[in-house]
Amino acid sequence: MRLYAPIYNWASIGLKAFICVALVHSFAGRVNAEPAHGIAMHGAPMHQPGFTNFSYVNPDAPKGGTVTFASLGSFDSLNPLIIKGVAAAGVRNYLFESLMARAYDESFSLYGLLAESVETPDDRSWVAFTLRKEARFSDGKPVTAEDVLFSHSLLRDKGRPNHRTYYSKISKAEKTGPRTVKFTFNADGDREMPLIMGLMPILPRHHFSRDTFETTTLKPPIGSGPYRVHKVEAGKRIIYQRNNDYWGANLAVNRGRFNFDEIQYDYYRDDDPMFQAFQKGLYQLWRESDSARWARGYNFPAHGDGRVVKEALPISVPSGMSALTFNTRRPLFSDIKVRKALTLMLDFEWLNKNYYHGLYTRTQSFFDRSNLSSHGRAADARERELLAPFKKAVSPSVLDGTYKLPVSDGTGRNRNNRRKALGLLKQAGYTLKDGKLVNSKTGAPFTFEILAASGGQKRLLLKFVDTLKSLGIDARLRLVDSAQYQRRRQTFDYDMIQSFWYASLSPGNEQLFRWSIKSADSEGSFNYAGVKNPAVNAMISALLAATTHEDFVSAVRALDRVLLSGHYVIPLFHLKKQWIARWKMLAHPAKTSLYGYRVDTWWIDRPGG
Repeated sequence: MRLYAPIYNWASIGLKAFICVALVHSFAGRVNAEPAHGIAMHGAPMHQPGFTNFSYVNPDAPKGGTVTFASLGSFDSLNPLIIKGVAAAGVRNYLFESLMARAYDESFSLYGLLAESVETPDDRSWVAFTLRKEARFSDGKPVTAEDVLFSHSLLRDKGRPNHRTYYSKISKAEKTGPRTVKFTFNADGDREMPLIMGLMPILPRHHFSRDTFETTTLKPPIGSGPYRVHKVEAGKRIIYQRNNDYWGANLAVNRGRFNFDEIQYDYYRDDDPMFQAFQKGLYQLWRESDSARWARGYNFPAHGDGRVVKEALPISVPSGMSALTFNTRRPLFSDIKVRKALTLMLDFEWLNKNYYHGLYTRTQSFFDRSNLSSHGRAADARERELLAPFKKAVSPSVLDGTYKLPVSDGTGRNRNNRRKALGLLKQAGYTLKDGKLVNSKTGAPFTFEILAASGGQKRLLLKFVDTLKSLGIDARLRLVDSAQYQRRRQTFDYDMIQSFWYASLSPGNEQLFRWSIKSADSEGSFNYAGVKNPAVNAMISALLAATTHEDFVSAVRALDRVLLSGHYVIPLFHLKKQWIARWKMLAHPAKTSLYGYRVDTWWIDRPGG
């Protein structure tokens, strides 16, 4: 998802691109638009008009039964669309619908839900939606164009920060027909805005008040979705019941979904008692994230006799980048040879074997686990064209797809990589003196601090600190409270931190907030590494300007290559699949979506049993 408007770097894109973009903007809005059943971020939607269901559902899934899920923490609100309070699980998904529904067997495509059609010109300077005649809220009142306009203005002015940001990019919102609304975008808009508006939740104006919208409440709201709130126990439990008069039950985007008659969420204060409750069958689904528990923690009776099933489900969404991040604003880490040397010292093979039961995979790309990754792939012609103005921005091995992170023998000694690291540090101007690594000219010791806020990071980071001692490096781990950590991270007051950047199959404007030259000096940005690289800016501009899927993929892979070549982080590891455990009566389709499992496609094999 994109957070910021594209920034064109004309110096790096070139005069031809400038002329092309100028022509596009000069004809803005002049290209005729036709109503369509769906819209894709790049290219055409995969599912044709008249499709019957998504590919990752069982269209014949039985309806009925009660399912119980668990949630950690508590809740004090039934409004998930405001900043204040903690909303109960499920409200957004089960009560409030959008104009269009997302397909999870594609990178980023939407199909009509409350809206029967969408239209937008080639330049995507505006978008229009025509509502279905049959669309109804749960109290039986129709969903109208006025409800859509009300929802836009309400969320723009009083909604969550992301809603306020996106919906403020609209210069004009109007009713253009009995059931049609049109949104025209201002100069801050971008090619993703039609899809963002398609995902806007639609609220009944006869139920919500602008004066009280931002106040937390446990009063069950009215929505147009497949369920109603049946029972609320503040902070402890919420129960949803199927709306038997749900207007959209037979739509293609809903076929095979929303199969339970009743959905219950129970809240737990702590992870351990929550897992114990799962073992007893108090709820039916557990998503595992602990490698030790996955390897050894399922020796309870229900798993032993087959009533509980463990599964590793496929997922094609990028793994994201979990990494130890160099603050390159610090003189110590401004030298790429130093960053390469320390990367050699992270002994993944030993860590994986001794700490994680060999269950993790080393992360080799900012978009690993997906077709957006450059790892193991030689750059295509389009990538090479994009990278041509930046001859030194990508190392040859990254360009031809042969680069991989350092590998050790797993013994913990890591001698070969240590020898290479010392060689790089010597080239960077450091030498060993009395067992300590010092600057050859000044004699200053090589020392730095790793900042952390979680005890869960401690074991990994202490092992890394201990490994660096063999190079004579004095690295220190400092644990601080979450408030201090957040403050120091926002102001880039650290030498090294452990970071995670989420990745989707449709990366966009958020990349500017993570890697652009401007964001490096913007406190609060996610450019934790302080990346200031013109090639990075140019690749982000290219992916934002892409109109075809092929050009988009090439631009993302080119960005990946530039970031990898910069050695701004020491990549850690990820899981290849999603780990879940479920009670056997809870069944799911044979095919999993690109984004992993979707519980709204699951069902009870024995309703009521």
